Amino acid sequence: MQYNLLVILGPTASGKTRLGVGAARRLGGEIISADSRQVFRGMDIGTGKDLAEYGEVPCHLIDIVEAGTEFSVFDFQERFLAAFEEIRDRGKLPVLVGGTGLYLDAALRGYRLVKVPENPILRQELTGLDLAGLRQRLLDLRPEQHNTTDLEDLPRLVRAIEIAEGEKAAEPLPLPPIEPLVFGIRLERAELRHRITERLKQRLAEGLVEEVAALHEAGIPYAALEYYGLEYRFIARHLQGQLNRNDMSQKLNSAIHQFAKRQETWFRRMERQGVDIHWLEGAGDPLADLLRVATGDAQGKVSPK
Repeated sequence: MQYNLLVILGPTASGKTRLGVGAARRLGGEIISADSRQVFRGMDIGTGKDLAEYGEVPCHLIDIVEAGTEFSVFDFQERFLAAFEEIRDRGKLPVLVGGTGLYLDAALRGYRLVKVPENPILRQELTGLDLAGLRQRLLDLRPEQHNTTDLEDLPRLVRAIEIAEGEKAAEPLPLPPIEPLVFGIRLERAELRHRITERLKQRLAEGLVEEVAALHEAGIPYAALEYYGLEYRFIARHLQGQLNRNDMSQKLNSAIHQFAKRQETWFRRMERQGVDIHWLEGAGDPLADLLRVATGDAQGKVSPK
C-alpha cells in the first residue's frame, strides 16, 4: 500500500507527541495536531502543548485561535484539509497526531461537514421546546449522536440542532483523496495510570492553577472554562472555592484516568468502523516499530505516496 498521511493516536499521556516528532524527523514530515484544545492560545500547560519537543519540526493547528472563542469540528476539518494540502505541496509528509476522537474521525472517515451560520428563525422555533423536547429533536436528526455533552447543555443542544438542520441544505467541503497509515500507542493500564498521575503532578508544579486563573482574569467566565476539558473544569471549581486543592487534585486525577478509558473505547469503535490501526507498544521502542512498517521493512510493502 501507499499512504499520503501518517496518523499517530493514543490516550492521554501515552507519548504521542514524542513519537510524532520522531516519525516526522525520520520521514520528512510536518505535524498536524488533532487536539481539540491545543488550538487555543494561552492554554499551554493544561493542554500539554510541550512545544519545546517539536524542535525544528513544523507543527500546525496549535495556537491558532483565542481562548474563549468557538472552534468546531467543521473548523478543524477545514484547517486540517488546508494544512494537509500545503504540506503535500511542499513535498512533505503530513503527520496527524492527537487523541480527540471526533477530530480523528473527521480526518480519517471523511465527515461531510458544512459551515452552518446561526438561524434566528429556527432558534425562535426551538424556544418553545423544553430540554427533553430539544434532545428528541436532535436525536431525530442524528440517531447516531455520540457527543453526549450536546444533550446536557441547552445552548450546545440548540446549536447542535441548528448544525444538523443546516447540514441537510448546505454544500459540504470538497475532500481530497486521503490514504492514511494509522498507528496507535498502547500501554499497560498500570503504566498509563502512573504516567497520568505523574504528569498531573508536574503540570500543577509548573503553574497549571495559575494558568487557569490568568485565563479567567483575561475575561473568560468560569462557565466557559468548564467546557475546555477536565483540567480547566476542576481548577475553575477550585478557584471558585468549590473544591480545596487536595480534593481538586484527587478528583481531577481520577477524571483523567476515566477520560483515557473513554479514548481507548473510541479507538476500538474506530476499528469496528473500518479504520485499520497498527498498535505499537508504548513501553518498548514504538518509533522503531513504526518505521519498520512505514518504510516497508516489516512484512508487506508500505511506502509514502
